[in-house]
Amino acid sequence: MVKKAVQQFMLGSVLKNETSVRETLAAIKAAGYDSIELCGFMLHPMGFMIRILTKAAGMPVGSGGNLDWEKLIKESGLNVVSVHQDLGSIERDAAAVAEEAKRFGTDTVVITGMYRFDYGSAEAVHDLARRLNAAGRALKRQGIRLLYHNHNCEFLRVAPGVSGYGLLLAETDPDAVNFEFDSYWCAECGADPLRVMDALGTRMKLWHINDRGTRQPGPCMTPILKSDSMELGTGAMPLNALCDKAEALGVEAVILESHRNWIDKDPVKSLELSAKYLNSRF
Repeated sequence: MVKKAVQQFMLGSVLKNETSVRETLAAIKAAGYDSIELCGFMLHPMGFMIRILTKAAGMPVGSGGNLDWEKLIKESGLNVVSVHQDLGSIERDAAAVAEEAKRFGTDTVVITGMYRFDYGSAEAVHDLARRLNAAGRALKRQGIRLLYHNHNCEFLRVAPGVSGYGLLLAETDPDAVNFEFDSYWCAECGADPLRVMDALGTRMKLWHINDRGTRQPGPCMTPILKSDSMELGTGAMPLNALCDKAEALGVEAVILESHRNWIDKDPVKSLELSAKYLNSRF
């Protein structure tokens, strides 16, 4: 059975104290989700500058890093489908990263991309594939599997007809590295998520889902509309076809994540609306 989860990162604006976290986790459970996906740097206290920078980027992390997430999630009844981490942390201490994942009851760690990394450079992507393979093997020795999560930058061309993402798929070892595919970011840069799913095959273990459209109302300066994330079923993504493909590939969990443009500017209301679509499909 496909699990349904919410990524912790979309909840930063409502994670203020234990009471708000309990209310948010209860709302996730009540909406029909059975799991949550955690973001490693939101599980621990973080510096003031990180909080300012993420808020300025429209992705506030809140103050939940000061809370006991193991206790709060256990109380909520939600499972942890995976923990997002950065490559540097795994390279520095794979055992510590694995231990934290196990404490949350998951065997999966996900790398979420590289900051200031040149995905348009074949040489850089070759090196990243090498590092991912090493990190995946280090985690595997600890009983943890490694997945790689894309954004849109991986679809830059490193050669005619070859993307950075295609190179990562070809050069990573399936015994060490598999994938959490984000179809929204793939579509955002003009790639075809269904074709990418076909290329991933059974190496696509988890799926980040989002819809894409616009809320721009009425007449505007030009008829060209700006797109953004939308609640599931309200945008233009081919979600039914994507769901069919994900099920055919045996995807283990579908995970909702959006960072902005929520209905009424409320991430909880947004995830509740998206749950109506997910519950009709899974």
